[in-house]
Amino acid sequence: MFDLFRNHRRWMQFILLILIVPSFFLVGIQGYESFISREPELATVAGQPITRGEFDMAHRNQLEQFRQRLGSQFDPALVDTPAMREQLLNQLIDQRLLAQVAADNRFSVSDGTLRNTIAAIPQVQDNGRFSPERYRQVLAAQGMTPTSFEAGLRRDLAVARVLEPVTQSASAPATVTAALESALTQQRTVQVRRFDADAYRAGVTVSDQDIKAWYDANKQQLTVPQNVTAEYLVLDEAAATQGVQVKDEDITSFYEQNKNNYGQPERRRASHIMIELPAGASEEARKAARAKAESLAKQAAAEPDKFAELARAESQDAGSAGNGGDLGWMGATTLGGPLAPLSKAIFGLSKGQVSGVVESPAGLHIIKLTDLQPAAIKPLAEVRDEIAAEIRKQIAATRFSDMASELTKSVYDQRDSLQPVADQLGLKVRTAAGITREGLLPADQAGANAAAGGPDAALLDNPRVRQALFAPESLRDKQNSGVIEISPDTMVAVRVAQVQPEQVPPLEKVSDSIRERLVAERAAEAARKAATAALDGWKADAAAQPEGFEPAVVVSRQQAQQLPQPVLEAAMRLPSQPLPAYAGVADGDDYVVVRLEKVEPGTADASARDLLARQLGAAWGQAEDAAVLDMLRQQYQVKILPEAAAVLKSQDQSAG
Repeated sequence: MFDLFRNHRRWMQFILLILIVPSFFLVGIQGYESFISREPELATVAGQPITRGEFDMAHRNQLEQFRQRLGSQFDPALVDTPAMREQLLNQLIDQRLLAQVAADNRFSVSDGTLRNTIAAIPQVQDNGRFSPERYRQVLAAQGMTPTSFEAGLRRDLAVARVLEPVTQSASAPATVTAALESALTQQRTVQVRRFDADAYRAGVTVSDQDIKAWYDANKQQLTVPQNVTAEYLVLDEAAATQGVQVKDEDITSFYEQNKNNYGQPERRRASHIMIELPAGASEEARKAARAKAESLAKQAAAEPDKFAELARAESQDAGSAGNGGDLGWMGATTLGGPLAPLSKAIFGLSKGQVSGVVESPAGLHIIKLTDLQPAAIKPLAEVRDEIAAEIRKQIAATRFSDMASELTKSVYDQRDSLQPVADQLGLKVRTAAGITREGLLPADQAGANAAAGGPDAALLDNPRVRQALFAPESLRDKQNSGVIEISPDTMVAVRVAQVQPEQVPPLEKVSDSIRERLVAERAAEAARKAATAALDGWKADAAAQPEGFEPAVVVSRQQAQQLPQPVLEAAMRLPSQPLPAYAGVADGDDYVVVRLEKVEPGTADASARDLLARQLGAAWGQAEDAAVLDMLRQQYQVKILPEAAAVLKSQDQSAG
């Protein structure tokens, strides 16, 4: 058979050509392209596709950035939402769109601009200047070469030029800035009267029929989501130190080996007289400065007791001359680097002794040692508890490492129970109820042993812990999870002990909370009605002086004077004429009446005005950028294809 193909190859090619070519007329070349290729397309820009693969790669990178930023608190369910995925797709479209505009208009970046941009990157600078060696090291650490990095940066800079003219020229109109400044600084004198809902609770009655009716009409609000009771083990520093005993001989040995850590090294206090000697001074100036310094050194050595007076009169160190040249207490390493000669001189003197002339980059110095504290070591009795805690910590670190390894290995030995590994490591199996996919149920809903009310609430509310509990094998088979590292010193293993399906609690279990809710709602309504009635009376008789209002305060949008935000907003929305003016607003269950007495223009200082102008300019620029992008989307026929809808709604990518 194969010999037939080999011996008649040209004939076989001709036959295949006859069979294949007519089929193009039946399905079309486009059909073959669709059949052969290519991955789904989510959008097109000027006819060029953005594929599912491109989106998935950008999506994984985005999730990884969130994971690195949030650490153990990373929860894909919170960040990987349809809205976030739609925003990501729009970012990819805008990037492609701007790149296309830059290419069509031949935008380019000069070599000089590229060099200046790279030189301004802090990571490639050494002491504030561009370092070629550091530049190559940073790129190598990222797996990049200068050629590839510079090509990508040149492209990005060219793309940035598309919107650069819009952004740089954007500024809010002066009338808009002035109007906003006036609104922000305007001052209003107001009084408020609060109608407290609690004052009306005594007059509220709620019957059993009311509770039943509310229960029947609002069962959806009462639905308790699926939740689990979990068994779990916690391995942390407390578990690793449990039962650790520190021996007296270990404390003594540690103390002897680390005495220097429990003492104070020698400290010295000195004063100096300084004669300035600039780095570029001429030889003549240097000779004059040294002659003066040597003369002062002789005077100081002859009359050490008058050193402070001499320093006040002759020292050119403005920082210490007024204090008689006092430099304060210092250790042997306090003065390092260029000032090391001073330190060497200070620690070479006896108490009360005056040095000769000592030169440093700052100038010429004459030094007197005014006091010293010899090195001292604290006795063992003073540091015993501190040493015991340190030894215990070191033992715990070793034990923690060993226990973590054993926990990781043994948690799978018996998958349906944590008790064996708990017994092996000396840990206690803990339990907690009311853990849902999204968080912890309130203690009153979860009942006894609620996770939300326990000491491990933060640990059990960790997204990774909840993900492990609601993994299919955990819910279905109630198997042990793997070890979850919450932090470097805390590890957890969990398993589902019991699953509570989504349910509406029976009426008798929630009747008290419903009663409280209805009482609060009706008390709030009574407060609102009383306030509205009083408000109508005050509006009808504007000249009257109403009673019960708090003392007047002057407020602005920037100075709330402790007014709640809803009350402040109501006060600032009132018309400035006629006065007085009144408004009513709910503040929680209470109802507040605002009385506006006076409106005065405010003023902003120059710095605040400049800041406002810059902020408005930035916002205006962003709005104009968005408008330009919308125009370019139309010009380049941007289309979001039907395939995108399923991708944006999908949860399959959330794991990254």
